[in-house]
Amino acid sequence: MTNRVIHRIASVSYFNATPLNFGLDEQPDMRLALDVPSRLIDRLMNGEADVALLPVIDYQRMEGLCIVPAGAIGCDGPTLTVRIFSPSPIQQIESLACDPDSHTSVALARIILAERYGIRPDFVDLSKAKGGSKQAKLLIGDKVVCDEPAGYEHQLDLGAAWKELTGLPFVFAAWTARHGVDLGDLPARLERAKRDGLAHASELIARHAIPRGWPAGIALQYLTVYLRYDVSERQLEAIRTFHNLARKHHLIETLRPLVTYPLV
Repeated sequence: MTNRVIHRIASVSYFNATPLNFGLDEQPDMRLALDVPSRLIDRLMNGEADVALLPVIDYQRMEGLCIVPAGAIGCDGPTLTVRIFSPSPIQQIESLACDPDSHTSVALARIILAERYGIRPDFVDLSKAKGGSKQAKLLIGDKVVCDEPAGYEHQLDLGAAWKELTGLPFVFAAWTARHGVDLGDLPARLERAKRDGLAHASELIARHAIPRGWPAGIALQYLTVYLRYDVSERQLEAIRTFHNLARKHHLIETLRPLVTYPLV
């Protein structure tokens, strides 16, 4: 009798990840652990996970990683849920309050503000923000849809701004593994989970979005129109471009080549 291989998967509990996570915790040879995005790289580094839905900026912060092109969270234009809210025109922002757990979105904001507006505002922890006419907020996820802040006349969707800047889609996070680890049929199973999850979008909305205050129609548009879950060559080109710009603006110290794991 052979021992069953247990696949350890690390992901996030956010609504936008639910199609990728679909059914993984119900399979006897899979262990799904949910955490905040900023801690997923530690799970890969410590060997606690075989594959993680890693923020793409963190790919450059550890040697020996590879993208598993079985699923990602991205967009090809507006994101709906990654937006800067500012009481003054964007080019007048002096500080930006943001969630430090959202590594990729924070890096994207720095790049967009520098490349498009020529500004480099101070970045402060959202929980410690004091406000003011020149302080904007970078808000992500449920807060944008269900609790949009009042009094912020100027808004910037970072997915739309990236598309205008580069002509490319954007990828916030992608399944990532340590290079050289044999994943067996796990990539193909992650691909199937993604397809099954999108096919059950209404179920995911009822279970995960409506209890959080999302209108059902907006949630359906979000999963099926705004978000992109596939990883093709255009997405890989977008990740490379993002990494190059992150290096240009000193957000990362090294620039490692993008390696992909072959799908089975």
